[in-house]
Amino acid sequence: MGVRQTVTAPGAPAAIGPYCHAVVAGELLFCSGQIPLDPESGELVGDSAGAQARRCLENLQAVCRAAQTTLARAVRVTVYMTDLSAFAELGEVYAVFFPEDPPARVTVGVAALPKGAMVEIDAIVAL
Repeated sequence: MGVRQTVTAPGAPAAIGPYCHAVVAGELLFCSGQIPLDPESGELVGDSAGAQARRCLENLQAVCRAAQTTLARAVRVTVYMTDLSAFAELGEVYAVFFPEDPPARVTVGVAALPKGAMVEIDAIVAL
């Protein structure tokens, strides 16, 4: 049985349910989904899918830092969107965070997300 360690990231918004920011298992970091919450206020930010995606990815960067890795080492990212017509807008922001050798990605259209967010993003990251 392998070792499992939870990660709490001081630079990411507090969890809004019974979950941790991430779990380290072996050589991988499994990040919980991040919605576009401001880490200071805990309030939803961003009035577009692109702006919300930026905040989600910034929050994931903070989780990675707390686990002593970087988002650039992501091997798989899942994006949940309430409106897939904003797919191209999301892609523009995503490309800023992954300019070279992007990770595998899945994008899923969903009916709703917590707190009325338009975007939620999770990641699996190499340590």
